[in-house]
Amino acid sequence: MNIFNAFRTSASALTAQRMRLDTIANNVANVETTRTDEGGAFKKQTVVFSSRASENNGLPRFGPMQQVIKNAGGFGRIPDLALPSFVKNRPQMFNQSVSSGGVEVVDVNVDVEPGARMYNPGHPDADAQGYVTFPNVNLVTEMTDMLSATRAYEANVTVLNSAKQMAVKALEIGRG
Repeated sequence: MNIFNAFRTSASALTAQRMRLDTIANNVANVETTRTDEGGAFKKQTVVFSSRASENNGLPRFGPMQQVIKNAGGFGRIPDLALPSFVKNRPQMFNQSVSSGGVEVVDVNVDVEPGARMYNPGHPDADAQGYVTFPNVNLVTEMTDMLSATRAYEANVTVLNSAKQMAVKALEIGRG
């Protein structure tokens, strides 16, 4: 692995974790959204990562946990047209394949579990029985995921800085 592969691998992880943080922020922002353009309450979104092809050794693009979730039907695929604008407007750097491996965002899934129902007959989105369905977003889970993504981002910044320092030292040795 050369130094540029280390840069590419860390950069892909930084990009993926930024996408994860953006998705978590979108979930938190919509924690009380009871009406969406698609109809009904907002549904929690999660980002699915995969190792890039060269690191995957020809195995399926989804890891065992993602495959279990897909097989169990716990999440539904967001149609491409229904992707939030913050996902649609991203540069295509998520799916660029490089020989160094790294990580890529392969999907944004919508959790199909129903949200909590609360009796509130005066709410504009109440059903015929007076119940309002709220988003299936749990703030504690989202904040925990946000901390995890932040720590992963920080770790990759550290790796990137270490690789940069090694490259600078190698150049200094070459001059000497």
